[in-house]
Amino acid sequence: MTIQNRDSFLSNLAANLGRPQKREGVTRPEYSVQPQHEVFKDYSAEQLIEVLKEHCKVIHTDFVRTEKSDLQEALKKVLDGYDAVSIIASNDKRNQEYGLDKAYKEFAKEFDVHVWDASLGKENQVIAERTDVGISFSDITLAESGTVALMTNKDNGRSISLMPKCYIAIIPKETIVPRMTQAAARIHQDNENGTIPPSSVCFVTGPSNSADIEMNLIVGVHGPVKVTYIVVD
Repeated sequence: MTIQNRDSFLSNLAANLGRPQKREGVTRPEYSVQPQHEVFKDYSAEQLIEVLKEHCKVIHTDFVRTEKSDLQEALKKVLDGYDAVSIIASNDKRNQEYGLDKAYKEFAKEFDVHVWDASLGKENQVIAERTDVGISFSDITLAESGTVALMTNKDNGRSISLMPKCYIAIIPKETIVPRMTQAAARIHQDNENGTIPPSSVCFVTGPSNSADIEMNLIVGVHGPVKVTYIVVD
């Protein structure tokens, strides 16, 4: 990925600060107090799952836990609970690993199933807008806030979690971290390692919520009305 106009931007910023642009000798500060690293610091994977489960109650999100071998059955139960007719899912490389490629073929007997197809371009967004349920994997899951981090790319459009009436996040157990601190560190490390960056990183916390008007909570104003997290062992 190429950064455009970086030097001119930084030079303009430095000029407004009344000093020349610093090109060397800049070191990351070491803070004596870093409480962000202490939250749930020594929690086991099981304890983090419990934190996530409890916070799902706060963010109006259904929580399901299952084994990988039972994922298709668990997913079908959630879809039936949503009275779903249509599904849009990411074309994720993990679909095969978790048996979702076979599940979607089986679901096609009962549901209108669309797996994101990069060759269709914006037509995927049109399909997502009229679809009942979007399904994708969480790449990093924040236990503290009940947030799923979604790395979008040509095979996993952000419309999947935004436009359908309901959304289901498949959460591999190993993606669960304490909070935003660890998520940001992982994204930074991926960048340092030369991993191709996603087109965007979407942090999604349950269904769409807004309390802008007279502090009355309204769910589903600008996104899914219902959300389910399925944690997979």
